[in-house]
Amino acid sequence: MMRDTDRTERTVVLDGETLSIADVIDVAKFGAKVIYSEKATQRSRDAYGLLLQAAAEDVPVYWFNRGGGEQRETTIFSGNPMAPENEAFLRQSQFQAFADGMRSGYGEEVAGVCVRAMMVIRANTMTYEAASPPLSAMLIHLLNSGITPVVRSRGTVGEGDLRMMDNVAAAMVGHGEVHHQGERVPASVALAATGIAPLAPFGADRTALVSTNAYFHAQSALLVEEAKNMLEWADLVYAMSLLGMNSSVTPISSAVQTLRPYPWLNWSAKRVLGIIEGSYLFERDDSRIIQDPESLRASSQRHGSAWQAWADVRQSVTLSINSSDHNPAVVMESPIDDFPELGTPHFQKYFVRGGLHSGGRSGYILSTANWDPYPLANQIEAFTIALANLGIAIVQRTERFSSLYFTKVDYGEFFPAGSKGLPISDSFVAIDLWQELSSLVAPTIPTGIGMFECVEDLQANTRIKVGKARRAVELCVDLLGQNLLSATTWMDLRKRQDPGRILGRPAAEALTCFRQMVPLLNPPNLPSQPLGEAAVEFMRTNKARRFVPSFLPDNSET
Repeated sequence: MMRDTDRTERTVVLDGETLSIADVIDVAKFGAKVIYSEKATQRSRDAYGLLLQAAAEDVPVYWFNRGGGEQRETTIFSGNPMAPENEAFLRQSQFQAFADGMRSGYGEEVAGVCVRAMMVIRANTMTYEAASPPLSAMLIHLLNSGITPVVRSRGTVGEGDLRMMDNVAAAMVGHGEVHHQGERVPASVALAATGIAPLAPFGADRTALVSTNAYFHAQSALLVEEAKNMLEWADLVYAMSLLGMNSSVTPISSAVQTLRPYPWLNWSAKRVLGIIEGSYLFERDDSRIIQDPESLRASSQRHGSAWQAWADVRQSVTLSINSSDHNPAVVMESPIDDFPELGTPHFQKYFVRGGLHSGGRSGYILSTANWDPYPLANQIEAFTIALANLGIAIVQRTERFSSLYFTKVDYGEFFPAGSKGLPISDSFVAIDLWQELSSLVAPTIPTGIGMFECVEDLQANTRIKVGKARRAVELCVDLLGQNLLSATTWMDLRKRQDPGRILGRPAAEALTCFRQMVPLLNPPNLPSQPLGEAAVEFMRTNKARRFVPSFLPDNSET
């Protein structure tokens, strides 16, 4: 496992193709440095040159020499963008657009880790766009200097997180506020303190920066990381529940699992089986019932299904942060033999022959819908539903510890001090948490409200969708805290029943570590906070991979 210090000292190379979610986390959370690859730098420079050449050839380009939104048929300027009059106009209009970003958006601030994730993702995907070299460099400077713009959380309709990126744009030209070295200061002060000159934007720099779903993708990347940590704990707490219940573990047998070969379900069951390997559950016990309640018996199905939905989200996030979500798209020197439509009169209208600004290279600048965030938006909602189906299993198996029918023993027989000092789950809390989790299941209603003369008439609600998913992960962690309280107490009980019982190394180590924070039958030493909160704090400060190696199926990247 990579140490946090190693992650801090890393340098992530942005090439537009291989950025991983782990890279995003290292930059956003641990402050890893970033640089561009030579290939990505050249691709971006080529796209920028083609943009300038397109205007020089009077090729219509959306949101550059033509307007944006309802002004897309309006000519903004004509001819060579480097002609004195055009150059002065572009420099002034671009600067003003960046500076005005300080007033964009609405609502509470976005967490700094999310802002930095958004910035590194945009820096990577922007290598496909016609950004000026100084603009690309500025994103890198801000990240590497620890300057995090203040970004507002509201103002995206779900495709094109313009308002969030506008806040970043303002900081680049020294407007608005940023967080730097633990303080909130004017952007101009932070830039001066780090020796970074304010950006002088040009060309279509605002478009190149803000036309993106980077805010959504950043939250989705954080979701993948947070959910992985939760799901690893879910598997471990499930295994500890089996040990606490004296369960029949035939449902997770590999022999049984092969009869229904869903890869992620089989893998999750095998993972739990490995956690309890060598434990007393594989010894004969004539008092053990033939099968557990469904909430324990079928938990591996719920866990495996959640893992599968997680993998779908992870795959789409990885694709999204390594591809263009911009409009318009720059297509350099694509052969008509490969894309025959490019040879038709309609497409030839957007053909740039090539000249001084593009170094003689030709290409196309084409309007797109690449900013539409599907299918990731659908997969995020599907993942939320999978988490709710996992959550109800956690709630129910936690409650089953109160049933003598399944436990076959009253814990009062083995804990003479009675139940007052026992760290067990709180049913009121668990059901309260479940009610909130279940309320997140309903998909967000698709909307289409015409804006800008009905040019923009679909919305994707991604801020709401990913927000619900991240909240669902938090609630699952809270429910696992309740589950952990009961599972660990009953693991102790099974040892008191028979001191010779073996609990299995990972679960036994987790139990020992947990008891240092939440002792058994020692009320004066119990945490002063609610025990469920203590259990959650334990899981957040001790990742499950401390006790169980973190691994995924060999084909999980596909």
